[in-house]
Amino acid sequence: MGDVNMTKQNKQQDMAGMDQMQMHDHQAMTDEQMSGMDHSQMNHDSSEMSGDMMMHGGHMMHMGNLKKKFWISVIFAIPVLLFSTLMGLNRTLLPTFPGSDWLVLIAASVLFFYGGWPFLNGAYYELKERKPAMMTLIALGTSVAYFYSLYAFVQRTIFHNQHVMDFFMELATLILIMLLGHWMEMNAITSAGSALQKMAQLLPGQAHVQQADGKVVDRPLSAVKVGDLLVVRGGEAMPADGQIVTGTSQVNESLVTGESRAIAKKVDDQVIGGSTNGDGVLTVKVTGTGESGYLAQVMKLISHAQNDKSRSETIADKVAGWLFYLALIFGIGALIFWWINADFAIALERMVTVLVIACPHALGLAVPLVVARSTSIAAANGLLIQERQAIENAKTITHVFMDKTGTLTEGKFTLNEIHSYQANLSDQEALTIVAALEQHSSHPIATGVMSAAKKQQLTLPEAADVQTIKGVGLTGTIAGKKYAIVTANYLQTQKIQYDQAEFTTLAGQGNSVSYLLQDQTVLAIFGAGDQIKPSAKTFIASLQKMNITPVMLTGDNEATAAKVAASLGVTEYRAHLLPEDKEKVVHEYQSQGHHVMMVGDGVNDAPALVRADIGVAIGAGTDVAIDAADVILVHSDPADILNFLNLARATNRKMVENLWWGAGYNIVTIPLAAGVLASAGIILQPALGAVIMSLSTVVVALNAMTLHLKRAN
Repeated sequence: MGDVNMTKQNKQQDMAGMDQMQMHDHQAMTDEQMSGMDHSQMNHDSSEMSGDMMMHGGHMMHMGNLKKKFWISVIFAIPVLLFSTLMGLNRTLLPTFPGSDWLVLIAASVLFFYGGWPFLNGAYYELKERKPAMMTLIALGTSVAYFYSLYAFVQRTIFHNQHVMDFFMELATLILIMLLGHWMEMNAITSAGSALQKMAQLLPGQAHVQQADGKVVDRPLSAVKVGDLLVVRGGEAMPADGQIVTGTSQVNESLVTGESRAIAKKVDDQVIGGSTNGDGVLTVKVTGTGESGYLAQVMKLISHAQNDKSRSETIADKVAGWLFYLALIFGIGALIFWWINADFAIALERMVTVLVIACPHALGLAVPLVVARSTSIAAANGLLIQERQAIENAKTITHVFMDKTGTLTEGKFTLNEIHSYQANLSDQEALTIVAALEQHSSHPIATGVMSAAKKQQLTLPEAADVQTIKGVGLTGTIAGKKYAIVTANYLQTQKIQYDQAEFTTLAGQGNSVSYLLQDQTVLAIFGAGDQIKPSAKTFIASLQKMNITPVMLTGDNEATAAKVAASLGVTEYRAHLLPEDKEKVVHEYQSQGHHVMMVGDGVNDAPALVRADIGVAIGAGTDVAIDAADVILVHSDPADILNFLNLARATNRKMVENLWWGAGYNIVTIPLAAGVLASAGIILQPALGAVIMSLSTVVVALNAMTLHLKRAN
């Protein structure tokens, strides 16, 4: 998998475009397809995915068409339910009339081929992958019910054999319940593909291309090539990655930093496609489109990570797979046994009864009802669950990753120390220079510096050409002199001498340490400290009581990270992280067999959120991060992670209980319908099987309603 190298500017796209509720075996786009994808393709493909979709048995279903399919199926099911014979009984709900049997046949046929098509198609792909699951079990039951009922219809109307019963009633109820169950399930979640659509929308549809004669013409973004000169006017989005040839401006690159800030840009500076230009007019030479563009790389990461996650099999599919084989074994066994000991007609009827009774009415509702209830409870408590799989994955989570600043700490830095190393530069003068450089930044450390400068009532000079150096600091010019604010890592890399003892002392006190630099000379050192949130220690302790290991991620120095980690009782942390490193860390832990939850709020968190087993977005974060996540914390309170985990565990318990109720019916009735106790005079009649099936469905529904959330203290 290609990594995102943002320095060099280098949950989720399966093939979409299905015009029905279809099960399909398309996997995520290949690298070649993704890398060659222009903007129009990105917008088209991602918008195709933007309808509510879900993964079931590894295949995709479209919710909008499913809703339409359900209501049309209801219309055709009405005559079937009213005029077909009840299972095992020679009576109907309403009196029949001449031609009513033909009406039932026609309506049932439409219902089977139209309403049941998604399950037939899904079964095809499950069997193609040699993984029979829910779709195969449903398709088996509906197909047997329909074709045997067609045989029974011919026997009654042509051969006047009134003793052959049909299963049209069961066909109708099974298709309606399965469609309703899947509709409910998808209605409880939102699109998993809209993160890519959000990213695609960051790029404009056209670009202003400057020709050799100086004229500017508009061209589709797909026609833009590396080396083209683009004119980007004030307020417009950068069409592609590039280098500024003429002009200066302020550019919002929150796409990279995850924080909203304006960065001064001048000639020879790099810009990233999707970032927003300020008031100036820039001429940009294109350095990256398609596979070399930053957005394409992030989208590729999301696509790869989502493809890996989508392969997981739900517990309902596993149970359905077991029941499929159970039904086949007993059905074929019943056919052989009764054919030998009775006659073929009885044997065929007994086999059909087994296979129809095996239809997972209650099983099909077991999980959707719990998911719908769980999602409703979650929303009422500030938790938006976008991906149902997150609930099932919660029971296996071993590690929770979270940023230090703003998650475990208040994100409100205080300047605790500033010390000048130069005799001709006082501490106050050093603070004046630092504050002048930091005054346009929204970084938490900058806020602490500005607060200290304001407290001392300092008059700040104007800083020009201020630019952020990702993962390092920033540079700028004051009164014709160029200054930089950098980290100790930068000094070490550049082999610049500094007082390491003082660094160790300040960092050991929990400060983020930075240096004021001019012409490779360290002018001053300053340290700003953050306050740990009062609830953070309890939060960490609660995770550990759940046997979940908290992992702190930070771009800060090792000493500061160690100090905060020790204060919170965190045993695992990663320091000196660049934004793109998060996805790598998640992947590293997963490759070691761990199951990871990632908490993030920036665009640069999106690949890590999708890669993680569960991605949790802080509600105040960016749209792309939110859309890439499985769960959103509306109140932006990380402590709600505990509420999600508690709810997920309770939901999983209810799922298991309901699956036992739903599958338990099948486990008991299938052998009885096959006649395993026939020698003792016990054989399950279809009518009794229908009653038990109905009771099982009611129990599943009532049990789902007892789900509740035990909130974390």
